[in-house]
Amino acid sequence: MKAFIVTLFLALLFSTSQAQYAHPGGMHPQAQLDFVKKKIKAREQPYQNAYLQLMQYADSAFQHPTHALADFKVPGYYIDAASHRTNSRSLQSDAFDAYACALAYQLSGQKRYADQALKYLKAWADLNKTYSDHDGSLVMAYSGTAMVIAGELLSNYKGWKEADQKQFKSWVSEVYRKSANEIRNRKNNWADWGRYGSILSAYYLDEPAEVNENIRLIKSDLFEKIAEDGHMPHETVRGNNGIWYTYFSLAPITAASWVAYNATGESIFSYSQGNRSIKKAVDYLYYYNLHPEEWTWYKNPNQGSPQKWPGNLLEVLADVYQEPRFADYTQPARPLIYNLHHFAWTFPTLMKIQLTEYK
Repeated sequence: MKAFIVTLFLALLFSTSQAQYAHPGGMHPQAQLDFVKKKIKAREQPYQNAYLQLMQYADSAFQHPTHALADFKVPGYYIDAASHRTNSRSLQSDAFDAYACALAYQLSGQKRYADQALKYLKAWADLNKTYSDHDGSLVMAYSGTAMVIAGELLSNYKGWKEADQKQFKSWVSEVYRKSANEIRNRKNNWADWGRYGSILSAYYLDEPAEVNENIRLIKSDLFEKIAEDGHMPHETVRGNNGIWYTYFSLAPITAASWVAYNATGESIFSYSQGNRSIKKAVDYLYYYNLHPEEWTWYKNPNQGSPQKWPGNLLEVLADVYQEPRFADYTQPARPLIYNLHHFAWTFPTLMKIQLTEYK
């Protein structure tokens, strides 16, 4: 009897040390997945149309080959734009397809989608060993997020061979997270994508110390990134793309905050200092994207749209901040899917987030 108790205790201790967090989790906790599945079953809008849209993308993935590279070499965009785009797309295409198929599996229960997602994860885990050139770490960080999310969504899939799952975790730890950690101490949006990629990886790999370190980093300079009036000094100086870069910083900050909430229960969404807060920065983005002629940082800045950015960001934050203006902005464009370049709020209409219990 004593031997049995000791064995049971050691087994529980081992399993606890191996699984610090609930899986699937991170960007898509089980409560969210269950909530969305109920909405789909009830054919409730906008979830039903968003689900059908997701499934169309997932079905199209079966026609796409993998594009893994041994060396993910990405020159600076302003140095060699053509090579930057070509090499970036190799990961972006595979990452989106993996994410779409993994989410399709979770919501439909059809194993063929899980198996298709695994083709992309395995291709990169087996072949890709490094990243290089000026933008290699940045693009790996902001595009590879979808690979980690896909792995998280498939974490309990019994059809994922143990050796392949171990190899993918090794890739996340030794290649993907390395790229994210390499840039997470920068001052601008590079740091934001680094922290988001790093906290996603830490959650997936069950490493609470790294989750907490990324939360510390996010909070450490949030009010240096956001001014009293809500503008983001490191991003508004980017010429005609100042509005875009403001969005491009807020997307990973808010996504990382969502992962942090699911890991610890702490809400960085409501974190503030004087007038400075994430909400203040989002309000600033929202207003000047609607009124680019009033943007004081550059004449005739590039403007986003409800269909893409900042629509995807505002779609999820409408519920977080109970902000009807954001919902009114995105409603005509629903269902929204952001399927290119970077992956923070990729399925914002379908996978809405709540800081209260999903009911």
